[in-house]
Amino acid sequence: MSFFISLLVDGLLAGAIYALIALAFVVVYKTSRMINFALGEWAMLGARLVATGLHATGLGLASALGLAGAGTVGVALGFNRLVLQRLVGRPLISVIMVTLGLGMVMRGATPLVLAGVPGTIALPIAADPISLYGVLVFPGKLAAAAIALLCAAAVGGFFRWSRTGLALRAIADDQQTAMAVGIDVDRHFGIAWALMAAISVLAGTLWTFVAGSGLGVVLVGLKVFPIVVVGGLDSIAGTIVAALAIGTLESLAAGYLDPVVGGFSGVSSYLVLIAMLCVRPYGLFGRADVERI
Repeated sequence: MSFFISLLVDGLLAGAIYALIALAFVVVYKTSRMINFALGEWAMLGARLVATGLHATGLGLASALGLAGAGTVGVALGFNRLVLQRLVGRPLISVIMVTLGLGMVMRGATPLVLAGVPGTIALPIAADPISLYGVLVFPGKLAAAAIALLCAAAVGGFFRWSRTGLALRAIADDQQTAMAVGIDVDRHFGIAWALMAAISVLAGTLWTFVAGSGLGVVLVGLKVFPIVVVGGLDSIAGTIVAALAIGTLESLAAGYLDPVVGGFSGVSSYLVLIAMLCVRPYGLFGRADVERI
């Protein structure tokens, strides 16, 4: 029983960080209906910039996070201004190919530009495990999961109660109507991408701290897509629920099925994705698009 509880706890802790990474996707899609396939690369860039601030310049953690946030947000705003705004009205495949191309560039250029800088990130948290009802839990993982969930709640509150969040939701519902009432759509698209970049910095930092590798976060980006589809592409609550569920499923599969069927935990989330697309294509908390003709 203790083995099962240990796997369950590990899965929930990993799912909390999955949720934060997935929110970076949801923020952009919820606002602009753009699919950002370079999500893992954005998180990798943020984590590597934080590591650079810590190891190359000797900054403290807060200063390194601020520097990485400013750099990543600047890249996101430049990409939105110079590339995405020129694709307005173009077919969806154009935007998809641009984000895929950006991801390849970031994946190849980041290790070259930041070569020689260690990719590890240490947080000022005790490393020794603690026992909770007989289950060993690492305080670092627990703190990372708590930070991720708090940030996810903050993003949800931002969209629900702030004026900017309301404007972003209005743009997602109907861009033409939003423009008619005076909402600057281009400016708010920039805000959405800046928010995505800031979330990516924090998510990449937390994952690098837990997993110990800055480049490994690129692969985590691939796990996000089943989560956002299962939860509902534009649903923040659905994303959190799906992330926790898939994190738990992967952990249980790794503990019980991988010794028998090697590698099953790596594909379990995609099996859930296929099942969800067959049963409820718009996800657990997503809404079916209704168009009046």
